[in-house]
Amino acid sequence: MTAVRAAVIGAGSFGQNHIRIIDQLKDVTLAAIVDTDIEKARQAAWQHRSQAFGNVEEAMGLFDAAIVATPTVTHDRIATRLLQAGIDVLVEKPIAESAVLGERLARLARECGRVLQVGHLERFNPAVIALEKALTIPLFFEVHRLSVFSPRSLDIDVVLDLMIHDLDIVLSFTKELPADIQAAGISVLSPKVDIANVRLSFSSGCVANVTASRVSTEKVRKLRLFQPGEYISVDYQRREAIRLAVKPVSHSPTPRVDFEPLTVQKDEPLKLELEGFFDAVRSRTLARVDALQASNALRVAESILDKIKEHADLVSETLRQKA
Repeated sequence: MTAVRAAVIGAGSFGQNHIRIIDQLKDVTLAAIVDTDIEKARQAAWQHRSQAFGNVEEAMGLFDAAIVATPTVTHDRIATRLLQAGIDVLVEKPIAESAVLGERLARLARECGRVLQVGHLERFNPAVIALEKALTIPLFFEVHRLSVFSPRSLDIDVVLDLMIHDLDIVLSFTKELPADIQAAGISVLSPKVDIANVRLSFSSGCVANVTASRVSTEKVRKLRLFQPGEYISVDYQRREAIRLAVKPVSHSPTPRVDFEPLTVQKDEPLKLELEGFFDAVRSRTLARVDALQASNALRVAESILDKIKEHADLVSETLRQKA
């Protein structure tokens, strides 16, 4: 099998993770590392026996597929150039600065006949994959994603930084957009929203409560799903999923509660994500997380931020009146 020639565009902290995994994959050659900080690119290229470039144009012709791990504001420009050049692309989340731009990229990928996958990494978390196999009729989600404060990603709100992972998962499980959104959020340590709580209601009757914070004293990554007759808890960090199922007992009015772990594949989510991307490149099939799905998650995130602004304006007016 001919190896896929891959480039990683953006050699920052997450780009380095992509570089590390790609260098280990079979039938994939790390052909180029691109970063505007050429010294950073050269250091990574030296460590992984690749070539370094200061911009995409210099590396064109050396690779067939690219990972875009640059700041969100550059995603649309870089992905557009790559798709138009016939390159398959995995772009980090969020797909673009807006859902409109994300949908434009989805159309462009279809017109160019290219694979366009979006890096919603939690979809490749083995515990989430195990939950997906156990899914029946989702009725209620309770999700918490909390992080200790870090100066990373303070240029975007916590909804786009952290919560969007869980929005993508909830939408992929419900297979519908929310009919109603209620949201509140505040800024604490940055000019952006640092803590947010959201309630999504779906026409099917399903409800999702989602909380994200980047000013917590501990790191928490948990999702709880309730569906007919059972409750499943997922720990993203530990990559574990546990099911509590209510079972009727013959000749007894009291049901039995069975407690069992779901079978979870032990593997690194980023490795599974990249393997899935390169499999889609080879087979010319749709990516597990395609651009339209990612744009839907972004559109819901944008609606949440609008609702948070409405709530903030209401609070400000209340405080003004009581001042």
